[in-house]
Amino acid sequence: MADVEIKALTKRFGAVEVIHGINLSIHDGEFVALVGPSGCGKSTLLRMLAGLESVSGGDVMIDGRNVNAVSPKDRDIAMVFQNYALYPNMTVRDNMAFSLSMQGREARAGSEARVKDAAAILGLDPYLDRFPRALSGGQRQRVAMGRAIVRKPKVFLFDEPLSNLDAKLRVKMRTEIKKLHQQLRTTTVYVTHDQVEAMTMADRIVVLRDGYIEQVGAPLELYHSPANIFVAGFIGSPAMNVTEATLRAGWIELGGTPVGEVAPGRTDGPVLLGVRPENILLTPDGHPAEVQVVEPTGPETFVFLKVFGQELVASLRDETIPAPGDVLNIAFQPGKLHVFDPETGKRV
Repeated sequence: MADVEIKALTKRFGAVEVIHGINLSIHDGEFVALVGPSGCGKSTLLRMLAGLESVSGGDVMIDGRNVNAVSPKDRDIAMVFQNYALYPNMTVRDNMAFSLSMQGREARAGSEARVKDAAAILGLDPYLDRFPRALSGGQRQRVAMGRAIVRKPKVFLFDEPLSNLDAKLRVKMRTEIKKLHQQLRTTTVYVTHDQVEAMTMADRIVVLRDGYIEQVGAPLELYHSPANIFVAGFIGSPAMNVTEATLRAGWIELGGTPVGEVAPGRTDGPVLLGVRPENILLTPDGHPAEVQVVEPTGPETFVFLKVFGQELVASLRDETIPAPGDVLNIAFQPGKLHVFDPETGKRV
């Protein structure tokens, strides 16, 4: 296990800079998820950690050692890719042991024991003599993980490893990866575009946009205290409602009607109001809101509403499911309103 330190890291492809002076510290044994939309730089950043992309500026430190000029095989890292990258002509046993066969005599001598240990951890014992074509997608992904485990690296790198799996299997595999980390406590950097994966698996989340870090924090910290509109909209499903509003004497107004009190000290004027779907409540003396669309999901129902001329989505757990055209009386849960600057998008 090891600390990972990223210092003023930049990446350029020709004249185009795609990573802009990123600074990030990842602690020994920590599970950190890199999230963001396509093209934000998360996979490029991971490949720079792995040594698969060169560093244009700044430093990558692993266990206190600058690895900018160190080849991938000598960085003591193991990477699991989106595509499983298994050798089709090798058994599961040989696929998992392959990386050890290229190392020193000691590693080769202990490869059988390492493979058996990894197979036991991942439940692959019955499949060691099978070829990849005889495995399911989830089993192939576990083999790819086993190949990383046998190396006993200081750092695990995962590049969207669950993207090729169906929804049910993704849920199962993310549980297995989290259990694996809890057992091995190896420093892990995990790239995903799925914020639910990041929320459920990571100790900390790094939200990226256009090659910049927008916010770093624990999952619930980002959920309850987003630094700006981008993070507020990216973390959470459905996304946080954001609507134009007015701040006047400590009260948020929609359509000239006070809908909630906020902390004092903020300047009156136009703001952006953020409210999570679950913080929209049904109450007899609330504000009338017309139901536009209803999406039942089982444990909760997403209701798209029109109130004060604005469209909001509420997450309701009441057993009674409304119908389009119904009018509900709603209120915003006190203490759960978020206020953002309409010009900068930053939380105020």
